[in-house]
Amino acid sequence: MFDKFATSASRLTSRAVFFGFCVLLVLLWAPSFLILDSVDTWQLVINTITTIVTFLLVALLQNTQRRSDDAVQHKLNAIADALADLMDSEAGNEPRDLQKDRRDLINAVGLEERTGS
Repeated sequence: MFDKFATSASRLTSRAVFFGFCVLLVLLWAPSFLILDSVDTWQLVINTITTIVTFLLVALLQNTQRRSDDAVQHKLNAIADALADLMDSEAGNEPRDLQKDRRDLINAVGLEERTGS
């Protein structure tokens, strides 16, 4: 459930509408110094709002980024495994060189024994 929420939040925050909302928020905040008692309170309002929003978005976007990185690693593992199988099937001509190439390929893409989804 959290992953779906994080994905939705990532899609929303990457759109121009969200940026427009942020600009609108700042434009509404700017003249509020006429209403608030002091400049300190005026600054505290925007600082608190932006800090909270930033904190929450970092957590959500980090989740989305981690899942994206995991998916890319899974795809790289599949490609490297397929190439390694191809190298194994072609190993009749030069088995030593192909085995070395296979190990180099596995090391280069970080093929892991256990992959997560």
